[in-house]
Amino acid sequence: MKWLKHPEQYFPPQGIHIPAGDTFEHSVCVGAICDKAGISQSTISHYLDMLQRAGLLESRRYGKWTYYRRNEEMLRRLAVYIREEL
Repeated sequence: MKWLKHPEQYFPPQGIHIPAGDTFEHSVCVGAICDKAGISQSTISHYLDMLQRAGLLESRRYGKWTYYRRNEEMLRRLAVYIREEL
């Protein structure tokens, strides 16, 4: 999650698979996350899928490439809940 907060600091330029005219800003391809983490694609995909199902990440698929980014609104709501309710 930290890497995805400022992906330009942690990953090479992204979006080469995203068609012209389409935007999915601040997103990172699964392959780049695998390279950075040094973990297999299947393991990374499993973790990312869990975070997406929890609503903390958003994803978009372009051909065989999947890009992920943080769901900032859900993270903000989670932070408020933790701060005020727990």
